[in-house]
Amino acid sequence: MSHLDARQQQALIAQLKAVIGATDDDVAASVLESVGWDVQRAADLVFNSDPTITTSTTRHMEPLNIDDSEVAPPRPTPSSFSIFAFPFHILSNLVRFIFSVLRIPIPQFRAPDRWVRELEEETGAVSIGTTRADTAATTATDSAGPSSLTARRTYDDPATKILPEFTLGSYEDALHICQRDARIGCVVLVSEEHDDVAEFKRTTLTDPTFVNLLHENNVVVWGGDVRDREAWSAAEKLQATTYPFVAFLALQPRRASASTTTISTSSSNNQPILTILSRHQTPVNTSPTALCAHLTNQLLPRVTPFLNRIQAVQRERERDRSIREAQDAAFRDTARRDKERILEKIAEEERKAREARERGAAQDLQRKREQEQQLAWEKAREVREGWRRWGRRVQAQQGTSRGQIGTEKSIRLALRLPSGGRILHSFLPTETLTTLYAFVDAQLVPPGIKASEDPDVSPEGHRIPSSSSAAKLEETLEGVIAAYGKDQRDVEGKESDWWSFTILLSYPRVSIPWRAGVSLGEVEALREGGQVVVEMLGSPGSPLRANGNGSGSGGQGEEVDDGYATESDEE
Repeated sequence: MSHLDARQQQALIAQLKAVIGATDDDVAASVLESVGWDVQRAADLVFNSDPTITTSTTRHMEPLNIDDSEVAPPRPTPSSFSIFAFPFHILSNLVRFIFSVLRIPIPQFRAPDRWVRELEEETGAVSIGTTRADTAATTATDSAGPSSLTARRTYDDPATKILPEFTLGSYEDALHICQRDARIGCVVLVSEEHDDVAEFKRTTLTDPTFVNLLHENNVVVWGGDVRDREAWSAAEKLQATTYPFVAFLALQPRRASASTTTISTSSSNNQPILTILSRHQTPVNTSPTALCAHLTNQLLPRVTPFLNRIQAVQRERERDRSIREAQDAAFRDTARRDKERILEKIAEEERKAREARERGAAQDLQRKREQEQQLAWEKAREVREGWRRWGRRVQAQQGTSRGQIGTEKSIRLALRLPSGGRILHSFLPTETLTTLYAFVDAQLVPPGIKASEDPDVSPEGHRIPSSSSAAKLEETLEGVIAAYGKDQRDVEGKESDWWSFTILLSYPRVSIPWRAGVSLGEVEALREGGQVVVEMLGSPGSPLRANGNGSGSGGQGEEVDDGYATESDEE
């Protein structure tokens, strides 16, 4: 740096010597001169660190909107290891000094985005890509994204200088983008050691025609200073000898000739290969006019049709891939819906099976209840049938003790049974409704059961009373009826009827319900005798319903046809 006087240079030399532990002023001066008299960068260079990570102490850098994920490593303190490594540091410094004297670029470790930022600072221009409303972000491993440096002026301002949209990332990343997207690549290499580089930056790289031509044709632009390791490697691969250097490359069909300079990217002979199309190294060949003419008249007409075909194939391939993905998605969606329908059907079948099992269980329970009820009815019917037969046996034993038919003191009744038969019988006025109902009940014994087979003992163990103990029979029946009415209740909670039938006066039709302890003479409808009708109660399956029609074979009455017509006959 020519603006430093001897005193300032000596101060910087002393500072560097104190940091690295050197004793030779010439070595320290050569190192400082190679890095522009930047003590920090010189120290990092001696300790094999990256000098580009630190900020220059002599150049003002405006803070920019970039992601510097790397940070300067901590400066090591002199140790015993530094003492042993000091001779190697001296040798390294001598080599660097020789390279600087011979004006041979020394490879350095510097990120491409830092070179682009320095280019913007130097030219006062902004990248054309920074004015886009939305820039696609890509990963560093797949493809390098556009510059994210903040523009200090808008692109619409006519006074704003513009730079190409340099691709950040490595040289190999830029080649990968060219190959993947079938795009033209433009590699720009400079060296600050050459006098023509500054003019190249101010004229060619900021020329609006050249920049717009690259931008409109979607050219991948990558650049760097050959003092940096990545740019130095690119210069070696591109065989650059003079700077500034510009090379254009793109995918081209493979040629049989081995003399064509190519960059191999695929082992298949059928695939196109990334080819260096042209090199431009002199100031005349790297002028904006020469480069624009070369692009417009030679390179673009020759390369664009082939790249368009490749892009069309890629688009077709991408379209096929999208179609396959859509088909796969539709297939998965269909499979999902089919699975849901199957699961719904399985669930519906399980629900129906569960409901069927529940209905079956309910039916089984209902059948069990009906069977239990039927058994209870049958048992109640047997018990009731036993009382009827015992009552018939009792009446047969008592004979005519209640009076003869036709006497003045008797009540003559013509009873019409449910079977349609009629029985004429006389009752004493002092006999009760229990006697009348017991007489009718005895007539309801099924005709197949003989009177001689009737039991002598009731279901509850009552013996047949003597002929003079009719009152005892009535008392026994009334007690049994009262107990039965309390134990057996219908669905409405009412006491069940022991008799399972009722007696009605034929005309006028008046009901004569059973009541305990009421004599026949006290019943006005029966006081003068007459014709009565017997009607069964309850449903046909009731355990109290008579099992037979009755024949009147066991009573004292006589079955006759008295010529009376009743409502039951008319029905």
